Amino acid sequence: MVNFTLMITAELENLTNLQPQGGCDDPDFSYLFKLKCGRCGEISQKETCVLLNDTVPLPVGKGTTHLIQKCKFCGRDGTVTMIEGKGKPLTQEISESGKYAPLMLFDCRGYEPVDFVFGDGWKVESLEGTKFENVDLSSGEYADYDEKGECPVMISALRATFEVTK
Repeated sequence: MVNFTLMITAELENLTNLQPQGGCDDPDFSYLFKLKCGRCGEISQKETCVLLNDTVPLPVGKGTTHLIQKCKFCGRDGTVTMIEGKGKPLTQEISESGKYAPLMLFDCRGYEPVDFVFGDGWKVESLEGTKFENVDLSSGEYADYDEKGECPVMISALRATFEVTK
């Protein structure tokens, strides 16, 4: 069992608190990433979608997981289970310091997550308190105008990484 924390960062201009629409533990947010097989090292060709709302029973024993997938090359089964309560929004302070914010913790057995894909369903707020919802980050950036604060807002230089967590 290895835990991986999805860590994100970006350049936030006049913005703070970047996170999934319903918060870091949003049950309907789609986490998209590729999986690397722990046995043969093959990386899946397509992104895998994992949601807190979608669970499946474990094939052996009791309990559930969020994903069971078989490697197309070596046939090994692996699971990905999401662990709630470990994520935090990306704030302007974290962004300016060049650090990453933890978004979600994944318990991976037989796989390693790689290549997170930013899609839609994000929210962020301006430094003046204006909320921007259903933000689509699939193009790698976002720009708008904060009427209340009378300033442009922008998200750019999106980056994500998975860190091994004990």
